[in-house]
Amino acid sequence: MTPDLITLHTVCGLEELSGHAERGVSHVLSLLDPGTEEPEIFGRFPAHRRTTLRFHDCLGPGEGLTPPERDDVAAILAFGAQTGGAAHLLVHCHYGLSRSTAALLALFAQADPGAGAGALVARLHALREPAWPNARMIGFADDLLGRSGTLSEAVRRLHAHQLTVRPHLADLLRGLGRGAEVDAAQRAG
Repeated sequence: MTPDLITLHTVCGLEELSGHAERGVSHVLSLLDPGTEEPEIFGRFPAHRRTTLRFHDCLGPGEGLTPPERDDVAAILAFGAQTGGAAHLLVHCHYGLSRSTAALLALFAQADPGAGAGALVARLHALREPAWPNARMIGFADDLLGRSGTLSEAVRRLHAHQLTVRPHLADLLRGLGRGAEVDAAQRAG
């Protein structure tokens, strides 16, 4: 995938999908919890190519949790590589904050291998201000793209920023079993 293949990017949550039905979306990457039904709204979208992956927004295995795995991130990158031609890519998860932003960051990094990780994260943050990319997914993307941890480092800095503007996230994320991200962000900040 080269930077000019995807000309427009949208990242959102399930409740925002209806607002994008008439925006000319050509490619959709759906990141859903296992067992979540396919969103009916896609019946209102024009013809588009869509890939759905199913895993929870978590950092590792747990009771009733299916974490994102290396193969999931590889599938995201394969989807990006197959877009071909000018496209409007919509990436969504439940809230449009973590899995979807991690996926889009991986796609940005794949599309522009010469760009610095900080610049890619800044681009993502400008597109989706409350972004909190899933650290597990970013770790896999770092490895698959040969980025030597630079994406993870830049995401930790974004997480640290988000904690300064949204301090309530620390307790919320700890309660969701994502304290490792909070701890890493606090060390980075």
